[in-house]
Amino acid sequence: MTVASPPRTVPLGTIRLHAAEVDREARFPIEAMAALREAGLLGLGIPETYGGPGGTPSEVVSVVEQVAIGCAATGMVYTMHLVAAQTLLAGTLGPDDGIKAATLRAIAAGDHLSTLAYSERGSRSHFWAQVSRATVEDSGLVRIDADKSWVTSAGHADSHVTGTGAVGKSGALETELYLVDARTPGIEVLGRFDGLGMRGNASSPVVYRGVTIEADRRLGDAGSGFGLMMSATLPWFVLCGAATSLGIAAAAIEGGAQHISGARFEHLGSTLADIPGVRSRLAVAKIRYLQARALLYEVARQVETSSPDAQLGVLALKAAAGEMAIDVTDEIMRACGGAAFSKHLGIERNFRDARASSVMAPTTDILRDFIGKALTGMDLFA
Repeated sequence: MTVASPPRTVPLGTIRLHAAEVDREARFPIEAMAALREAGLLGLGIPETYGGPGGTPSEVVSVVEQVAIGCAATGMVYTMHLVAAQTLLAGTLGPDDGIKAATLRAIAAGDHLSTLAYSERGSRSHFWAQVSRATVEDSGLVRIDADKSWVTSAGHADSHVTGTGAVGKSGALETELYLVDARTPGIEVLGRFDGLGMRGNASSPVVYRGVTIEADRRLGDAGSGFGLMMSATLPWFVLCGAATSLGIAAAAIEGGAQHISGARFEHLGSTLADIPGVRSRLAVAKIRYLQARALLYEVARQVETSSPDAQLGVLALKAAAGEMAIDVTDEIMRACGGAAFSKHLGIERNFRDARASSVMAPTTDILRDFIGKALTGMDLFA
């Protein structure tokens, strides 16, 4: 008999309290991340072997969804941290595996924030393809020179799980992953993020120039980067990213329902909720949300059980959740009318955040192509 883990307490009040300010000032969600650390949630998903609380994919996405209800930018920062941690875990041999194991213990203790540094200017949204190439110096140190196009938590994370071309190889899919201390000389954050949505996620271009690290910081075997990306990074990123989209949609539906129930036509003695068309839009939004949420937890179950259907489910989930959040926030904006375009409801923030979430790689168009290839027996990356 499997004993269910106790529910995780998410500091939603603190996260919500600062969400509007984080968005308005496009600043990193310091208070929210501190609250997640104090709640013991930075180590979620890390097994007891490294001092963590464990957590199945279903349990992890439940927490991410709640975080994103409060603040989508925090949800994305948290997502990238969790995904980096799971990728690091997949590339670590065990508790005695040097700096990698030590970093996992620090993450489990809440003392370390990580992120991914995959996408490169030369390969854009094809995050799995690296145009940079690691080399080995006479000293035995590994050198990385790369132009990373977008790194979430840039300037705030303690480490990057960094993708680069494998030493001695030339193919775009012949890659390696390294655990890189974000304070290593030669790493520079270029500018401050000032985007449409998820404005506090501190996603910026980062350059590596003559960055040298110890060879034991490589995750997994030589040339194993692409495999780790597909087996660890992609499923965890899709699950947590989809949970973020679900959180955005849930927040919009909640805010929309409150406004629709309370907004009165004093001269008519009625509210927006008395208009059938408005109620219909709210219902359509809720149905779309529930459909995507059911898919999220079904795919999480497939990943947990290593189901043969998991690969297709993962590809479908990112596209479905991202498009759902766009549709839902659009319906809620229309249902609430002009009031939704102001800042005080928070719905226009949900509207912007949904669009920012949907374009994160792999994009919906790429995923649809992958799904078509998978259904017709083609190589996804050919």
